[in-house]
Amino acid sequence: MTEVVPVAPSQMQRGYNRHSALERINSRIDRVYGLESHFIRGRAKMALRCNLVVMVMMAMALGHVRTGRPEMMRSLVRGPCLKAA
Repeated sequence: MTEVVPVAPSQMQRGYNRHSALERINSRIDRVYGLESHFIRGRAKMALRCNLVVMVMMAMALGHVRTGRPEMMRSLVRGPCLKAA
């Protein structure tokens, strides 16, 4: 038999929040970065593309933080200094 271990509500909420955040990231990768409808064949090529997507996301977040806009680090839209003329 499996023993049920009681978990505090705050721990359950943290776990749920982490799960929700990961689902948002996966959804963003699928929709915005085009991994949902792709024509890539092979696990190595797909892994490379996924790694590049994550690196781009991290680089964008780092760029927003370094330019003094940490509130924009989760945003995919261009910031005020990056808008095309």
